[in-house]
Order: sequence, then structure tokens, then C-alpha cells
Amino acid sequence: MAMMRYAEALNAALREEMQADPSVFLFGEDIGRYGGVFKVTKGLMEEFGQTRVRDTPISEQALAAMAVTAAMTGTRPVLEIMYADFVPLTLDALVNQASIYNYIWNGQVKMPFVLRTQGGGGAGAGAQHSKALDSMLAHIPGIKVVAPSTPADAKGMLKAAIRDDQPVVFLEHKLLYNTRGEVPEGDVTVPLGTAATMREGSDISIFATSKMVVEALKAADLLTADGVSAEIIDLRSLRPLDVNAITASISKTHHAVVVNEGWRFCGYAAELSATIMDHAFDELDAPVARVTLPDMPIPYSEPLETAMLPSAEKIRTAALKTLK
Repeated sequence: MAMMRYAEALNAALREEMQADPSVFLFGEDIGRYGGVFKVTKGLMEEFGQTRVRDTPISEQALAAMAVTAAMTGTRPVLEIMYADFVPLTLDALVNQASIYNYIWNGQVKMPFVLRTQGGGGAGAGAQHSKALDSMLAHIPGIKVVAPSTPADAKGMLKAAIRDDQPVVFLEHKLLYNTRGEVPEGDVTVPLGTAATMREGSDISIFATSKMVVEALKAADLLTADGVSAEIIDLRSLRPLDVNAITASISKTHHAVVVNEGWRFCGYAAELSATIMDHAFDELDAPVARVTLPDMPIPYSEPLETAMLPSAEKIRTAALKTLK
């Protein structure tokens, strides 16, 4: 095991996949000479050259269309969109091309590309640089969406995503890049579509994604002081979703809280709640609780931003209310 920062783990995954497969190349805004805004691609242009690590103009719509056509012609592009807030500019390529070509061509067309982007609040970056648009992306059939919370999963899932023959949107969080953790050495992948139990518990299941896993684990510590044993499930993969892991946990605890940094109305937490109702209704002893952003833009003011973001204390409050 090697101790790595989340950003370093992503960098290692990209390097290893580029070394192993010459059809893998990277492109995006400021990823080459600058090494990426969060330094995920640092050093890769120097190692692999400008043909395989390409700086691009600011045109997310054009870049997504380029990823689609490059994937169709036999390469495995990895596109970085600097902020998740700008992913809506890529939706034509995702909705009308990437997600459907395999279907309408009856499997004759493969679409092996990864769209990496980062989002989330907590850095005082304002309403145009802090969104978590998980639900919008996971809504699209034919697109896989993953959001690892640990350095080990970041590396293993990115390697798996690059090798996948379907398009994968890889969601990162700006506040996870400097978190540290042990990462397995060698060619270790993490299968897409699998959740991970981060903490065993018996009284309530807390299902979280990305940075919210960190908050859920803090909430579990708070709940221990309340005499509550919380089980924390890191979903990791938003689509496909590990329904078996969800139902197995609820069959133990019979209570559920879902946590997501997106908006409440039509959000990913709403889909999780509906999925639990569809598959585990008879196991529930209380309604599913949701902890999300309120339905408003994220403030630039850091105190206001902190007040509206999901937090360990808000998760604790929701859990205790559910257990009453």
C-alpha cells in the first residue's frame, strides 16, 4: 500500500493506463502545460507529449463531441471538463450521441470515453463553480456515472472507467483532492456498479456519495455518542446503482438516511429514496430521510454556503428524527 492524496491517485491511474494502452489520450482546458487546475494531470504532458495530452480552447460542447467521435474511431479519450457547472454545455453530445449510438447501431459502435469533472461546494467558489449535478447526469440511460470518495477508489474506479466500452462520467469533488489514504499498488481496479460498506452498524443505514461520505462518517461518530449504531454505505457508483448493497443494509437496520450534495427537488437523493421504497419498503420501520442542498443557488458568502451545505450535524439530526 502507498499513501497518496486523492489527486495523486487519479494522476497515477491516468499514467498507468496511458503506459499500458497507447489508444488512451487526455484533453481538456489547462490540463497540459499547467497540469490541470487541481494538478491531477501534472507531469503527464512532459511524459507522454502534446499528442496524447492536449490543451484545448474553452468550448465544452465541441470537446464533448470530439470525445464521442474519437471514441467511435478506436481510441479511448479522457476528457476533463474543469467544473461540473459547465457540464450542461456537453449535454447534446451525451444525450443525443454518446448514450444512444451503441443502442441504435445494435452494438456495432463502441463508446469508450471518460468525462472527468469536479464539483461541489465548500470552497467559497460561488454559484457558478460549486454545483453537484449528479442527478442530471445519472438520469441519462447509457451513461455510467461514478463518484469515488477515497484515493483508493479514485484510482481503481478511474482505471476501470478508462477500460469500459461505455461512456463514463467520473465525478470528483474539489474538497477531496487533498485527502489522503492508502492505495493498493499495481494494476488494481474497482468494478463500476458496486457500493462499499465504510462502517458497519445496526440501527440505521446512511447512504452517501462523494464528499458526503466524509460527512456521513463524522455523523456516525456523533451518533455513537447518542447511543446509535450507524452503518455507512458509500455508493461509489451512481449509475449503475448497487441495489443489492442498499437492500442488504436496510434489512439489518430498518431505517435509512440518504445524503447527496445536489438539490432536493428531483435530486439524486429523491431517486435513492424511491429506489429504497421500490425494493425495501417492507423492511422499513420509518420513512426514508433525505439530507440535501436546499433548492437555491450556492452563495458566494462562505458562512452562508456553510449554512446550506449538508453536514455531519444535519445528518445526525435526520437520523435521530427517523429513529423516533
